[in-house]
Formats: sequence, C-alpha cells, structure tokens
Amino acid sequence: MKILDRYVSSNVLITGLFAVAVLSVVLVLGNVFKQLLELLVNHDAPLDLILSFIGYIIPFSLTFTIPWGFLTSVLLVFGKMSAENELIALRSSGVSVPRVCVTVFLIGLICVGICFWINVDVAPRAQAKMKDALYNIATSNPLSMFESDKVINEFPGYKIYVERNEGAKLFNMLVYKMNDDATPMQVIFAQNGWLETDGPNRRLLLHIYNGRFEQRDEQTPDDLTKIRQGITMQESSLPISLEELYEKNKKHKGLGTYTLPEIMEHLKAGEADKSAEEKKIEHVAALTEMNKRFSFSLASFAFGLIGVPLAITAHRKETSIGFLMSLLVAFAYFLFIIVADTLRNKPAAHPEWLVWSPNIVFILIGAILFYRLSKR
Repeated sequence: MKILDRYVSSNVLITGLFAVAVLSVVLVLGNVFKQLLELLVNHDAPLDLILSFIGYIIPFSLTFTIPWGFLTSVLLVFGKMSAENELIALRSSGVSVPRVCVTVFLIGLICVGICFWINVDVAPRAQAKMKDALYNIATSNPLSMFESDKVINEFPGYKIYVERNEGAKLFNMLVYKMNDDATPMQVIFAQNGWLETDGPNRRLLLHIYNGRFEQRDEQTPDDLTKIRQGITMQESSLPISLEELYEKNKKHKGLGTYTLPEIMEHLKAGEADKSAEEKKIEHVAALTEMNKRFSFSLASFAFGLIGVPLAITAHRKETSIGFLMSLLVAFAYFLFIIVADTLRNKPAAHPEWLVWSPNIVFILIGAILFYRLSKR
C-alpha cells in the first residue's frame, strides 16, 4: 500500500505544483498588465518597484491558484488512472476507491492549512504593500499618473483631466479644485502646461499657461449666480501635495488589506461618527470579509471531494479535457464567492453566510458522487 500511496501522492503533487505555477504566472501577468501597462509602455517606472509589485501580487494569486491547481491535478491524475484501467486493477485486487484517495485528501487538508495562512495573514499584508508600491511608483514618477484622456482623482482636493501629454508637457487641461464637501470651488481651463516635481517639499508643481478659470463664492458655493467667470492668466503654478496623497493612501485602507486580528479589532471598534445604518453595513462587510477567508480556505477540500468522482466518471486522460473540467468547476465555485462578496454592503442578503454556500453545495454534491462511486 505504501507504493500505491507514493504513486498517487507524487503524481498529484507534481501535477498540482505545475498547475499552480502555470496559473500563478497567468494571474500575475494579468495583474501586472492591468495595473502597470501604462507605466511600462509610456514611462520610465523604476525596475525595483515593478519587481516588488510583482512579488506582492504572488501571495494574492496563490489564494486562487492553490485550490485551482489542486483540482486540476486531481482531475488529470484520476482521469488518467481511470482511462488506463488502473482503478479497475486496484479494485480487483481488493483496494477500494476511498483507500486510493487517502493521500489525496491528506494533500487537500495541507492545502487548506496553507490557504488559511495565506488568506488571513500573508495575502492581506502583501495587498497592503502592493498599494504602497503603487503609491511609490506614483510619487517617484508622478507623470505616470497623468495619462492621456483620463480623469486623475488620486490627489486630495483635485480632479484633473489631461487630453494628451508629451513627456512633462500637458495639453488641454481641466483642473477642479474641490472643497471638503467635494464641491468644485474653482475650475481652471488651460491650453497647455508643464509638470515639475519638487522633491524636497514632497509636492508637484503644475505650471499652467494660457489659462482661464471660474471661481465660486467661498461663503455661498451653491449660489451659481455668484460664480466669477472669464478670469484669465498668462502663467501660474499650482502646488499639489504628495504628502496628502500619502496620507490618503494610508487612510483608505480597504478590508482586503486587514489581517484577521485587524478585522476582529475593526468589528469591536466601529466608528462613532457614523449612523446606525452605516455602522451595520460596515459591520456586515467586515464579517463577510472574515467569513470569506475562512470559507475560501476550504476550497481545496471541496475541490478534491468533487474532483475524484468527476475524473473517474469522465474516464478521459487527455490533458485538455482535464483543464476544461477544472475551468468549469473553478468558475462555478468562484462565481458563488464573487456574487456573495458583491452583496457585502446589503445586510438584508446576509452575505456573511452566503460566502459559505459554494463549500456547502460542492461538498454535498461531492460527498454524494463519492459515495455512489465507492459503492460500485
């Protein structure tokens, strides 16, 4: 039996590691191109920051690729064993399917433990550092934020639109200066401008040429009859603080960057300046995030339970069939999680319990299929 255990476990491990590696590369490259394509193509982004950004994406991608890779390996290995009649030979020798799967479920439980550790601690820390890496890229090369034909709203108190840029030269700009209530107090129209970094003072200097602006009244900003229009300027410089951008980045820390102890502390603390309804929404959102991490950690076990009978029933050894089946099963599972996660701000839907639904459904279906298979 030791030979059988070594044979099954080595095949599942080797195939699973290969699948995790391939899937991780795909997800990492997808995130890199999504987040950094503009920087890589049009700007001189620092190589060390880009490499650190890639390093921070990897733990986040492993939360998906470990269970998905384990599912793929189970489907491929058992599909091949079924197609080549190895399972029939084992059954004729008195070895049942549950006995063959002992090491598979042990590997699945190890994957559950690894995923739990990544979900509750490693991935949130990496995601927080990834946000910091994006900030560092922005502050070390602020021009990277001024993309053509896009609204730039990262700077607190400003919304900036640039039609196109040529290096540090900007053309056809709209600059909105906002008050604390997000009301545009001043709108600046400029035909061209120039961006300069003031490193010692941690700020940007937006030099504006041939511009004109409209100004709302400071005392009564909602009174549109008091807007002063048509004020022109030949040349002006608008200082934009990078320090405020850093503080905004620290303040807007999403739940995805919280470790498990931080989420629990967040659940206990709450915010005194918010209404009861807002507190309830935030409480449910935090509960949903915490339950999602626990639920997601069980994906490997659920995939193993449903993967074995699916592979044996399919009776196919082609790699393409195995990948297709893993894609369909993983898509169905992750879709449950995504739907539940999108409802996190709707307490009436109880999203904190909905995130457990894929595990309940998959484990129940897998247990039924596995039981029927073992009784053949």
